[in-house]
Amino acid sequence: MKLAELFPKKFVITSEIGPPKGYDISKCLHEAELLKGKVDAINVTDNQSSVMRFGSLATCHFLKDKGLEPVYQVVCRDRNRIALQSDILSAAAFGIENLLLLTGDHTKLGDHPQAKPVFDLDAVSLIHAVKKLESGEDLAGNKLDGEPPKFSIGAVVSPCSEPVEPQLIKMEKKVKAGAQFFQTQAVYETEKFVKFMEKAKQFGVPVMAGIVVLKTVGMAKYMNENVAGVYVPDNLIEELKKDKEKTKSGQTGIEIAARLIKELKPYCQGVHIMPLGWDDKVPKILKLAGM
Repeated sequence: MKLAELFPKKFVITSEIGPPKGYDISKCLHEAELLKGKVDAINVTDNQSSVMRFGSLATCHFLKDKGLEPVYQVVCRDRNRIALQSDILSAAAFGIENLLLLTGDHTKLGDHPQAKPVFDLDAVSLIHAVKKLESGEDLAGNKLDGEPPKFSIGAVVSPCSEPVEPQLIKMEKKVKAGAQFFQTQAVYETEKFVKFMEKAKQFGVPVMAGIVVLKTVGMAKYMNENVAGVYVPDNLIEELKKDKEKTKSGQTGIEIAARLIKELKPYCQGVHIMPLGWDDKVPKILKLAGM
């Protein structure tokens, strides 16, 4: 099921899981199964934040076996163009139809800061590489054997960055390269998102608003200080502070996420929920948001 084909028919909902730091993925798969029938697809992160984990491609394969629709996230940080194309062809053989293509965080930010980053391609050139594969050729112009793969190609954008113009320029480049839908960085400022969408509608591609579930005051402050393009307003931080037990149980985060979905829904074509381990709370968020 290609996500790009769903957007004309419905408001698309995706969530996200992170593979474990080890090869026992039973807990990860159990968390994914909690989302079955609740979301249209599940993103699988690719060594997120430059932290070494079990592979995204293998996890996506296991999700397919369980009847779940994966979105295979692919970052350029760890592999050159040969390995990237090879993995994407492998994804096609596994029946994986949805890709989210990213440049990736620098290795200095992760748990192997001494690792050499690759960045042979960036997100735009990786999108171009996938379109080449879909045409029946690799990046070097060599003909592929057999039927070429077909994917739904996703990319990312940060709608609340300041200034926003560089994000719009990158978005346009990704659309021209072949991106068919976008998932955004976390959105907490509805007014900024609405202004961004007014400018982004010229590109004619669906945009899914990113929702990161707030767990603690410390998490909100950390994002404000360390995550570019994300700002948690003071009123939301005060809401997290107001009832410590409610926040600890996750209820405050659920309410904030549901409220954001309601506010953003008229201006976008879907939402992408990033629960960061709170996968069991996604159904509650969606129910409260009236999804």
